[in-house]
Amino acid sequence: MARAVPLPRKALTTALAWTIGVLMFFPILWIGILAFRTEVDAIRPPLQVLAAPWTTESFAAVQQRSNYLRHFTNSVVIALGSTAIALLVAIPAAWSMAFVPSRRTKNVLLWMLSTKMLPPVGVLIPIYLIFRDAGLLDTRTGLVIVLTLINLPIVVWMLYTYFREIPAEILEAARMDGATLRSELLFVLLPMAVPGIASTVLLNVILAWNEAFWTLNLSAARAAPLTAFIASYSSPEGLFYAKLSAASIMAIAPILLIGWVSQRQLVRGLTFGAVK
Repeated sequence: MARAVPLPRKALTTALAWTIGVLMFFPILWIGILAFRTEVDAIRPPLQVLAAPWTTESFAAVQQRSNYLRHFTNSVVIALGSTAIALLVAIPAAWSMAFVPSRRTKNVLLWMLSTKMLPPVGVLIPIYLIFRDAGLLDTRTGLVIVLTLINLPIVVWMLYTYFREIPAEILEAARMDGATLRSELLFVLLPMAVPGIASTVLLNVILAWNEAFWTLNLSAARAAPLTAFIASYSSPEGLFYAKLSAASIMAIAPILLIGWVSQRQLVRGLTFGAVK
């Protein structure tokens, strides 16, 4: 039987949650306000910014100066491509570590996680030289490869956690009924892990969409995604706050919409196996 929560404690918890949520969302809200101001109004004190008239001239200027559709297409291809390849590699790997016990499983998982602790700048030069010699600089293929390798440890870890929550007896029963390894993966394991796989896909897409370090250093014009699109409004001449805010809103709007629409599936996947 659930224990009743006192009303004052519930009100305090709710107020604290709303306060944290507002503080976390405030930078995005302020960027949205600056995006609908002129460059002159955007650098005024906050109260004067709020009182300034609304305008869409920054969005029009961004559209005229940059090819938004090309950057958007590059981001979609890179995010979805790297996610698809990561899943093709991570699903068999996570299945093997979850259902084929080995004393080295934990060591392998820790080793994979340790690769995320390496500062990216530490391997920038060798990767840049490899990409230059292989003809992968400023290509979607090159960015898909590097983002797949970067996010693969997280994908494997998440899928391994979800697969561990599935009873091994179900897979054993499928084998006894004559299921092949391919059938076991496609028709037994994957349908049961759909919430976990969906949340993994969403998280990986968000990480790939927001990746700035590698996309800025390994792309120039042809394969530049939306992160490079935003960075183009920070120049030696200065910061164009209104245009930079407009470009930022145009870049984050698609991923915000995806996150809003799929928030229930994302929460369900991230809590998969937490409630018995």
